[in-house]
Amino acid sequence: MCGIVGYVGHQDAVSFILPGLRRLEYRGYDSAGIATVSGQSLDIRKTTGKIADLEALIASDRPEGALGVGHTRWATHGRPSDTNAHPHIDCQSRLAVVHNGIIENYRELRKTLAADGHRFRSQTDTEVIAHVIERYQADGLVAAVQRAAQDLQGAFAVVCVAASAPRTLVAFRRGSSPLVVGYGRGEMFLASDVPALLGRTREILVLEDGELAVLTADDIILRRFDGAPVRRSPRTVDWDGEAAEKSGYSHFMLKEICEQPEAVQNTIRDRVDVDGADIRIPELGLKDRELTGLNRLCFVACGTSWHAALVGKYLVEAFARLPVEVDIASEFRYRRPVVDSRVLTVPISQSGETADTLAALREARDQGSRAVAICNVVGSSLAREADGVVYTRAGIEIGVASTKAFTSQLVAVTLLALKLGLARGFVDPSMVRQVVKGLMELPELLSIVLRQSEAIREIAEHFVDRHHFLYLGRGLLFPLALEGALKLKEISYIHAEGYPAGEMKHGPIALIDSRMPVVVIAVATEGDTEIGNIADYVIPVPPSLEWLQPHLVAIPLQLLAYHMAVLRGCDVDQPRNLAKSVTVE
Repeated sequence: MCGIVGYVGHQDAVSFILPGLRRLEYRGYDSAGIATVSGQSLDIRKTTGKIADLEALIASDRPEGALGVGHTRWATHGRPSDTNAHPHIDCQSRLAVVHNGIIENYRELRKTLAADGHRFRSQTDTEVIAHVIERYQADGLVAAVQRAAQDLQGAFAVVCVAASAPRTLVAFRRGSSPLVVGYGRGEMFLASDVPALLGRTREILVLEDGELAVLTADDIILRRFDGAPVRRSPRTVDWDGEAAEKSGYSHFMLKEICEQPEAVQNTIRDRVDVDGADIRIPELGLKDRELTGLNRLCFVACGTSWHAALVGKYLVEAFARLPVEVDIASEFRYRRPVVDSRVLTVPISQSGETADTLAALREARDQGSRAVAICNVVGSSLAREADGVVYTRAGIEIGVASTKAFTSQLVAVTLLALKLGLARGFVDPSMVRQVVKGLMELPELLSIVLRQSEAIREIAEHFVDRHHFLYLGRGLLFPLALEGALKLKEISYIHAEGYPAGEMKHGPIALIDSRMPVVVIAVATEGDTEIGNIADYVIPVPPSLEWLQPHLVAIPLQLLAYHMAVLRGCDVDQPRNLAKSVTVE
């Protein structure tokens, strides 16, 4: 996954592009680059490393121009190097492209182009795009890009600038690689994610699969790859620029951990009523009679979202008495899943752009399944392609390791389970009111848990030198054992495994020795004095309903991983080899 930022207008393009790239650095950070057009001159600057390295490169010789595009890379083709960094240019060095995604037929195209005399400088699939556009350059930039888009296969987002068109930026998208355009006054913006645009505009439009956008200072024109016009109005996002900054916290991850009470409140807001047994999800897209006719539900997700789905399995089966399967999305798409019109497929993704989850959704839809997505980003591919959606409303999440998005997903699957239970008549209204009351109290309970951050840091100090961790949980808390282990692996680089507690005696217990810390996720609420007799350290959580315990124990697990990573000197917000959303295979 990579980050893209583009600008066309009457101001200095670099002044928008560099801050935008900093906001997207979570999407890739092995190299960065920028291309600007001034007059009819194309200027390319790029380097390995982070955005700070690019800023240092141009500090004494700043590129000029009111048209430009920037890129931060997470390598898929070609090792990180100055040569493989984006932007890439054509043979004549007259046009430049940046790219997110994968060009699946780049080898065939490269072979054909090389036979025609094209010479390549990099090992990337991206460079091929510039040469394909060059092949059609006699048609003019927009027509050349449009013809090139039809030659490319894969899932990608591409942006092009050219010396021959100093007032035009052209972008196109196919498949799961996101691309967003923003509307200003006398200037237009483009990015691969909304945070890069905030502070300059909140009027945005998400390019859909197979669309091309032509941006000038005063207009944005959309069309399909075949040239057919597209007419669609922008929408206003309710995020602001401050939401994408750290607000005084040492890391985005810590900020987002502390934002969980508010995020959960937003997920619940206007969907529940403590005085009535009703769950309101207008965007669900399915009527109660359609929910009644289901005979199975299938969650599909990856990583942390898969752990939320595992919690959802317990809740849906308990409240709706509906059989549930939970699939890792990348496995679902590579087997022959048995789904039909009586199966509800529920893909879960923070970004709504996860390639494997989108592919799983499409596979299920092709077989006749209805689909309700759970995601955070309004207008994302997942939200658009599903029959309905439950938005988590967590706001921007910058840290690669998901925190507030996860707890919001837990609330979303709880609401969905209750909704299904009511529609199918398998949950007592008094139980719904009880759970709803617990949900409404949850933000305050989460705030209480957050006060233990310093105590958790002191616990982390005792184990910072360990190389292996074991996490155990049972029932609803087993998925939290998996999630706790994942968080520790992601940001501290400590090997950790999560297991169902009862499985220990079936083999894994052989791993335990005096150097192996075991994190047991058990029912031990405030006021429980007995638990201290069998555990070396205890992190209590406030009393709550059984169904809401996963929501509460998530925060101590996140904080343990966070403090371990900080104490070990790890890059918490940008852990090695990881990107925020996996939009390619």
